[in-house]
Amino acid sequence: MEELTPLVILLVEDDLADQKLIKISLRNEKIANALYTVQTGEEGMDFLYRRGNYSDGTPQPDLILLDLNMPGMGGKEFLRLIKKDERLKQIPVVILTTSEAEKDIIDSYKLQASGYVHKPVTLEEFKEAMKKLEAYWFLLCKRVPK
Repeated sequence: MEELTPLVILLVEDDLADQKLIKISLRNEKIANALYTVQTGEEGMDFLYRRGNYSDGTPQPDLILLDLNMPGMGGKEFLRLIKKDERLKQIPVVILTTSEAEKDIIDSYKLQASGYVHKPVTLEEFKEAMKKLEAYWFLLCKRVPK
């Protein structure tokens, strides 16, 4: 039987309220994970490449939750850069955004996003979406061994 190890999640999200909702939702599901949060695409790149504030070493994420609409480096550019990198491209990236624009959905999948989730409006809908996201990515899907 496969031993369950804590999952490392990198949340790239500029909205502090959404960060809080995601943290609460993940905590409520009681699935072992370590959540790291950054507010910009640039900070996310520093995390992944262990630069600047992250030079002491950070774990490689098992999953990245990525907002599309952020100041500076947007989510699409962030996704484009990590999917070009041989060391990072296998990390699943789920877009978690308010955008329901067809172009954003198509562009995200063309850039090799692993999933696209619209952020629900109400707290209960948000919790339910996170519960489903966790069940799929953390329980059902097989992960690449580290």
